[in-house]
Amino acid sequence: MNSYRCIVKGKVHGGNFQGWVQKEAEHLGLTGWVRNVQDREAEILVQGDTEKLKQFEHQLRTKAPLPEVDEIRCDPFDHDKTYDQFEMRG
Repeated sequence: MNSYRCIVKGKVHGGNFQGWVQKEAEHLGLTGWVRNVQDREAEILVQGDTEKLKQFEHQLRTKAPLPEVDEIRCDPFDHDKTYDQFEMRG
């Protein structure tokens, strides 16, 4: 299973960012999760088809409801677990 790990730094709390990520991932048929890891930082693990992962990254960079973005980094990630849905983890 192809996996990407994305770190988003900026104003990620309080603007329904996690809900947007979940909706976008589900729309593209991707699985995984999103969570806030600290103030002004979120982590996303998405899995699926490489083309869909690239589309997700593009949408994240261009359409996400983020009023302030310091950094968005998405990298291929070897992950030994697969997910059957996308979820918000808090």
